[in-house]
Amino acid sequence: MSELKVVVVQCGNEEYALPVDSVISIEKLEKINPIPHLPEYMLGLMKTRGELVPILDFERILYGRSAEKNDEVRIVVVQTGSLLIGLLVLDAKEILDIPESAMTSTGLLAYSKTPYFTTVANLENRMITIVDPEILSRTLAGMDAIGEYIETRTMEEV
Repeated sequence: MSELKVVVVQCGNEEYALPVDSVISIEKLEKINPIPHLPEYMLGLMKTRGELVPILDFERILYGRSAEKNDEVRIVVVQTGSLLIGLLVLDAKEILDIPESAMTSTGLLAYSKTPYFTTVANLENRMITIVDPEILSRTLAGMDAIGEYIETRTMEEV
């Protein structure tokens, strides 16, 4: 039986998971350089391990409120197609192996506002929603412009 290895993060009172093979690092929130005219969920750019990483407030994407003011927040840096993105979350809690038998997508398919929710892990005493960072980065408004902006900045530094 196969398992999915994930990093469990917290937003609001809920738990979400990102596949561990897409997670590059988990960082403390450092200085974010704001960029004008960005979507509200985009906090700006943070330099992480020599890379410019756009920081997305995952709490704002999901619930319309910011997690930025919390001292315990973490940035989960994930690799998407051609771009690293940082997801600001309330907490990065643990790495977990979720058995395939515990995963279901019933109910998620009908909800088109969150296509990046791919499945739900129904565990004994908790439910964890699995997030696909690639789909998240493709479906959020403004992400293409951010990719172009970072590419421009990276070219200038070279």
